[in-house]
Amino acid sequence: MIDHIFSDMDGTLLNPDGHITAATVSAIKQAQIPVTLVSARAPLEMAASIQALGLHEPQIAFNGGLIFQPSATGINYIQERPIATATANQIVTTIERSLPAVSVSYYDRTRWYAGKLDEGIAYEQRLTGQMATITPSAQTFAQQRCTIFKIMFITFDSALMGQLRAKLDAMHLAGVSVQQSGTAYLEITSSGAKKSHGIRYILERQHLDAANTAGFGDGHNDLPMLEMVGLPVVMGNALPEIKAVAQYVTKTNAADGVAYALKHYPAFQRTPK
Repeated sequence: MIDHIFSDMDGTLLNPDGHITAATVSAIKQAQIPVTLVSARAPLEMAASIQALGLHEPQIAFNGGLIFQPSATGINYIQERPIATATANQIVTTIERSLPAVSVSYYDRTRWYAGKLDEGIAYEQRLTGQMATITPSAQTFAQQRCTIFKIMFITFDSALMGQLRAKLDAMHLAGVSVQQSGTAYLEITSSGAKKSHGIRYILERQHLDAANTAGFGDGHNDLPMLEMVGLPVVMGNALPEIKAVAQYVTKTNAADGVAYALKHYPAFQRTPK
């Protein structure tokens, strides 16, 4: 029997429009199994799903860069692994100057910053329902206590994405992890920010047996999570190499695949008391 669920958000828990459906909310609540969301998203972008599901367990943001626990009185920040401020400043400044057509934005604990409102920022605002704080990066990094957890680049031009990756490679950055998400997104977090680290921390904190946990995912950055849990469930929209690690392949995120798994796979069924 499953005692705890870890779930990715985009491409997994959320539908293609970036929303959690009523069917998924209902299935999770009926399952009565504690849930930890494990996402590259910022806490502010996770808040609507957390509220809809009524979650009180520790949650994992920024691919493990921030572990936090929501409560009725606010958020308790449990563990942080930010990008070194000087490194974040170097990355943002270099890309803004050398590749101005790339959309550049970045996150601290509570806010999302961008130097300008461009096509990429507008797209992300529609997807997440969040509004970026538009301010020059020099002004943001001049703050005495600037703590950045994620830098996000967006471009819908594949050639420009290639230039971006080459530029970052040439910078020989230390202490960060660079991951491409889909075709249009490239995200940078601390090298210490790993979904597996966050999950391990919660397993120990909550005294959970990994064999009695389940994970839902769809992407390459979900592989460490799927390999850690006892029951890896992969979405129908995932690539073949991700499906290869699954015990179950459920329906797609467009067809409420998480809800389907919770209702139909025996490990998620609670024995009535």
